[in-house]
Amino acid sequence: MNIQHVNAKLFFDSPFEIGGPRVVGVFHDWVREQVFDEVLIDVADYRHVPNGPSLMIIGLEADYVVDDSDGRMGLLYNRKAGIDGSNVDRFKQAIDSAANAALLLKETLGDKAPMFSQTEFQWTVNDRAIAPNTPETFAAFTSDLVASATAILGHSEFTLKHHDDPRRLFSVTVSTIKSFDFAEIA
Repeated sequence: MNIQHVNAKLFFDSPFEIGGPRVVGVFHDWVREQVFDEVLIDVADYRHVPNGPSLMIIGLEADYVVDDSDGRMGLLYNRKAGIDGSNVDRFKQAIDSAANAALLLKETLGDKAPMFSQTEFQWTVNDRAIAPNTPETFAAFTSDLVASATAILGHSEFTLKHHDDPRRLFSVTVSTIKSFDFAEIA
């Protein structure tokens, strides 16, 4: 199966308060300065919606989101446009983009930046037609997921946890006991 629309979420290690104008202003600066390879269009503030996207940079090819879905806040890269390459390339591209955004957020906010987990991240495929959230889909993508995580982490000491609720998009959390560095994976 050839998938597109791969999302990657880097979890925050501790609570992060995005209230006030600071992060909103940073996101507006990123749009104005076009800091990523994708075309950035606008910032949307959904902090009033519980357990979902809180603050979004809306882009043409991708969105960057401070996301609190499932009660786990983190930085989500949401790829919307198709991209060349293999499934492994697309999983890696999503993590690379999320890691680049995390590094830029840390650089911009300094000691006010969120602390990111360096032992866990999540991939989601935002296409129910190609990747329904079933054990069969997980089995079909396991080799691509393993190859992607191994390439990103530089080792194979990790676990894959498939979130098999059929009401959700297909998603897998990668957990490792060896911490990774965003600068090395970005």
